[in-house]
Order: sequence, then C-alpha cells, then structure tokens
Amino acid sequence: MDNDPYLWLEDVTGERALDWVRAHNEPTVAALTGSPRFAELEAGALEVLDTDDKIPYVRRRGEYLYNFWRDAKNPKGLWRRTTLDSYRTDAPAGAGSAASGPNNTQWDVLIDVDALADAEGENWVWARVSLCFPDYDRALVALSRGGADATVVREFDVAQRAWVAPEDGGFALPEAKSSVSWIDRDTVYVGTDFASTPDGLPAMTTSGYPRTARRWVRGTALDDAPTVYAGEVSDVAAGVSYDHTPGFERHFASRSTDFFNSLSYDLTSGEPVLIDVPTDAHFAVHHDHLLVMPRQDWTIGDPSTDSGSVVRPTGSLLVFDYPAFLAGDRTHRALFVPDAHTSLESYAFTRTRLVLTTLHDVATRIQVLTLDDWEPAPITGLPEFATVSVIDTDPDHSDEIWLSASSFTQAPSLLYGDATIGVDVLKSAPEFFDATDVTARQFFATSDDGTAIPYFVVQRDDGDGPRPTLLYGYGGFENSLTPGYSAIAGRSWIARGGSYVVANIRGGGEYGPAWHTQAQKAGRHLVYEDFAAVARDLVARGFTTPAQLGAQGGSNGGLLMGVMLTRYPELFGALVCQVPLLDMKRYHLLLAGASWMAEYGDPDDPDEWAFLGEYSPYQRLTADAEYPPLLMTTSTRDDRVHPGHARKFVARMEEMGYRPAYFENIEGGHGGAADNAQAAFKSALAYEFLWRTIGGDPGAAVTG
Repeated sequence: MDNDPYLWLEDVTGERALDWVRAHNEPTVAALTGSPRFAELEAGALEVLDTDDKIPYVRRRGEYLYNFWRDAKNPKGLWRRTTLDSYRTDAPAGAGSAASGPNNTQWDVLIDVDALADAEGENWVWARVSLCFPDYDRALVALSRGGADATVVREFDVAQRAWVAPEDGGFALPEAKSSVSWIDRDTVYVGTDFASTPDGLPAMTTSGYPRTARRWVRGTALDDAPTVYAGEVSDVAAGVSYDHTPGFERHFASRSTDFFNSLSYDLTSGEPVLIDVPTDAHFAVHHDHLLVMPRQDWTIGDPSTDSGSVVRPTGSLLVFDYPAFLAGDRTHRALFVPDAHTSLESYAFTRTRLVLTTLHDVATRIQVLTLDDWEPAPITGLPEFATVSVIDTDPDHSDEIWLSASSFTQAPSLLYGDATIGVDVLKSAPEFFDATDVTARQFFATSDDGTAIPYFVVQRDDGDGPRPTLLYGYGGFENSLTPGYSAIAGRSWIARGGSYVVANIRGGGEYGPAWHTQAQKAGRHLVYEDFAAVARDLVARGFTTPAQLGAQGGSNGGLLMGVMLTRYPELFGALVCQVPLLDMKRYHLLLAGASWMAEYGDPDDPDEWAFLGEYSPYQRLTADAEYPPLLMTTSTRDDRVHPGHARKFVARMEEMGYRPAYFENIEGGHGGAADNAQAAFKSALAYEFLWRTIGGDPGAAVTG
C-alpha cells in the first residue's frame, strides 16, 4: 500500500487520532460490557489478580527477600521486603506493612507506588529496581507513565526510606528507554538519550534504544560522564555492564547488531577483548567458566580431539575455561546435547551446582550438575508432570534455590531448598477453578511440510462432542509456551465449558533454537501453516467446528491473528487480536520495530518484501472476503508495538464494509493494562466477545 490514507492514525496522541479511538471504544464498550456475564468475568479476573492469597514471589538480595506486590488496596503496588525466617511462616500478608499480617509474616514496605502517584499527580507504573551490591542500601528505581517502556529512573535510599535528590548527589534520569546499572555505590554505567555525544551521532539507535554507555560518578554532571563504549546507529542497542562476583570482577560491553546477533567484549583490562563466540549464540561467564549455547551448528577448533576440531549441534551447551578461551584455547566439554525431542530451555548457577531446565516434547525436566567436574548430581523433591522453572539462586554465597511449579490444572507452588540436597513446597497458590474433572492432553498436528506440531487441549471431561474452543499461539522470538496454570482462562473459559488449546508452533523455542530459526524471515510462513494445521486438526479430531473455534494472540501473536484473518478466515468463528503488528510494510519505522528486522525481514529490501508482502495483514485485506468476527485491542501508551497497526487495520476494514470491534486502552503499555483493574477489564472484554461469537450466545452483535 504505497499511498496509505490512514497514516494520520500513526499520530499516537494526536487529537484527531484520539477522537477516532474514543469513537471506536464507545460502541465496543456499550455492546460488550452490559451483561451480567461480563460483570462476572471481570469480577472473577480481578479476584484472581487482587487476591491476598497468591504467592508473593521474592528475590534474595543479601539478608532480605524482596517482593513487588499488587492487590485491591494497592493497585499500583508496594515494593517491600522480609527475612527468610519470616517468609517461611504461613503465606505473607497481602497488603503488607511493618506490622504482622494475619499470617505472621513481617513485611517491611519500602515504596508505596499508589501514595507516590497521588503525591506527585502522576500515573506511575512500577517498571523495575536494581539494588547496589554488596550492601544493597541504595536502589535505582524505574517508573513509567501509564505502563510505557520509557521510564524515569531515581535513586532510593533503602535505609532512610527516602529518594535521593539530584541536588544531593542522587542518580536520576528523565523519561527515556534507558539502561543503568551499578558499578559501586557511587558509580553507575548508564545509557540514555544524552543531549549530545562526543562523536556527534545520535545517542539512541534507530530502534530507539541506547547506542552509547557512560561511566557516571556521583556528584558529577551526566553530560560530563566519559563514554566507555559506543555502538552504531543502525544497531538495536549497545551497553556496558559490571560483574561484581567477588574475586571475578569484570566489565563487559556489548552491541546488538540485530535482535539475535551481538558482539561482546571484555573491558576489564581497559582495552576491549572480543569474546569470540558465534554472534547469535547465547553465552554467559560465571567465575572462570564460559558457557555457550550455539544457535547454529558450530565447528570449533579443539586440540583435545583427534581431528583438532569438532562440530557441536544447534542447542548444545558447552563449557570452556574463560581465561584460556580469551587466549585462543578452544578445549571444551559438552554439558548438554539435544535430540529430536529434547531441548535446553534455561540454566542457572548456585554456589556449587549448575541447574539445567530441559524440555522433552514440551514437558519440563530438571538436571543438576556439579561445578568443575560437571557430573550429574541428585536433587529430591521435584514434582512430576509439572512445568518447573528456576526463579532465583544465590550463586555468590550458597546453594539456595527457588523454583516454581505448575500445570494446566494445578495452581503454582513455590519450592525452596538446597540444590545439593533437595527442595520442598514452601507455598502454594489457591485453586481458582474446579479442575477435578479437567484434563490436559497433548496431541500432534501435521503441518504442510510434514512436521509434527504439538499442542495441548485443556477441557472438562463432560462429553466428547464439539464445543467452543479457544486456540492460543505466539510463534516467535524463540519464546516457548509451556504448560502452566491460567486461573483467568480457567474461570472465564474452561470452567464454563470451553476447551482451551495452546499450540507449540515453530518460531518458538520448544525444540531448541532451530525450532525458531527455521521460521525467521523467508521461513515465516511455517508459523502460520503450523497454526492453521492445529486448527484443522482440532476439527478433524472432533474437538470443535470452524464456527466454534476462536483464536487469540498478542504482539507477535497479534500478527499471527492478522494472518489467520486474512489467509485462513474459513478456519475460525472469531479472532481476538491484541497489541498487534499488522502493517509489515512500515513496522520497521514505528517505535521499536527496527529491532525486529532480524526476525521478520527488511521491507525496504525488495527481495525481503517479496516474502513479507505475502502475509502482511494490512496489505492483504480485501473487500470480497468472508472474515470471521474480530475484536481488536491495543494501548495508546504502548511504545513498543505502535497502536497505529491496530488503528489502521480497523479503519481499512471499515472502509471495505466490515465492522470489527475495537478497544484501545489510553494507558497500559505493551501489556495493554497499567493495573489489575485494567487487566481484568481487558480480559473480560475478550472472553465476553468470544462467548458471544463462538460460544453460541445470541447476545447483541458486536462485529460483522
């Protein structure tokens, strides 16, 4: 679409564009929110989000466990801490205070975001916090307006419970997509939208992230801070970090040349030394160990082998001696080698152990290795038939380990223990829907090229006939969708008789890096063929019918929904498309879009537009199709995926005579919601729409 008549809708906060948004929000809200069921769906979702009984997940920093908490009384949230002894009592009190809660845990509230927002008249949303090692007495706190990626950064004195003003030497950054990290109590590395740079080039990349990093000393002007490292304007981002591990203190620089490739350097000696691993490999330095997971087959020169080299397959985990590697030695050991069914999902260090999380046909397995000799080591207490993930460890001081476990039908539990011995359940979340007669089963669909695509079906055991079915997918950026408890989907869909399906399509990481890389750029069609294959398989197995089958996805999954609408409309009875990419001709020009060209391709390159144009939903809309009902949602404050994608797509559909439902949250960021109330509303809107369309409800029409 060379002459786009709806470019004006890309003006995020322009009055004309916002008038259009309000005019489209009103009929959607009027049509969907007036029923008793909507009220039940919203109240049920809000109860899940606001409950005081959910697990307060923590991160250890020194002697304290830190937690960020939201509930009905504190919708914007509390940053707080407690001790391990106190935390090991019954579940900590929800709202929290310095006094004992009803379950005897002492929560020490450090920052009340609601009170801060009220005092300053700002819609602050908590973004993140970083504590200064080793005393953890100062914190760098990032807050966003309305949930955007761009944040302001302020320094907080933990002991004094007070902000450190810039005039008193406090570190502070204005609103930007910044990166900032501690070196010591009086020094930080910072990347932000500097007013000027020594080389005269922009401080930010074309993707909107920091290009340069400076070493900023307390009490000095930010503009006077010396530049430590600079990338290229065309990079995704560049930055510098400090590893404070006692005895292994190091400085690192990295520039991401695209979303999946980066060049990394050791700056410890003062001169950059290239860490010469494949640019698209995942790697980490821990003590004197270098761990590398190649994303393509890697031929490595290795003097310990007869031939002097060895080929390590995609998705392996290899360990090198780090100082020797920098000196050119490639002697190494393979700690994990994938097979056709098993991939490495993640790994974590404790003081004496390496904990591997693997997926075998999307089912979690935990393996523990002893550091240095890398031999398998036992650990007890791990649950069977659950998705298990490592939440936190304390590798500098102990073998303490925190894990989360859940399944489609079992609420999350928090496991705590010692990685050299075993773990026990420390806390459990409440069950929010009756899963007594609910089962989760795995099936495999056959995609167009013959590849087996796994998917899970979760439903009540109360009949074998077709029923309303919601199919969820993502398919991008090596993001794996593993079985997990969804209290809101359970309440809003499964417990009401619907089937909930999760598709493990290519583009994700369920079978290692190759499951993703084969679906990049020109291979993107595999993502959509896989999802369509699952949709057909659900019908072929009798789970549902096309009229009863809906699908939902957000962000990259929103692009998936746009492709389903424009290429496979006959497969679905309704679609929910959330914070989507849809205009693949201009996506790289909007907000963070340029950073994703390694995933999708460059639309300005005719060869790459040839395959992008084959599926770009905005360009593929036609006036003579029979599209299923569509609910489109986005957020004005999303500064990652531009709301113009959703706006323009709906405007174009309306021009052609279609009537999709549209809702745009004026706040909310990329998640689409700035607090629990907004999240509950967004959830209820989607489920009410689905019950009205594929659920057989004869309620008021909301789309056409």
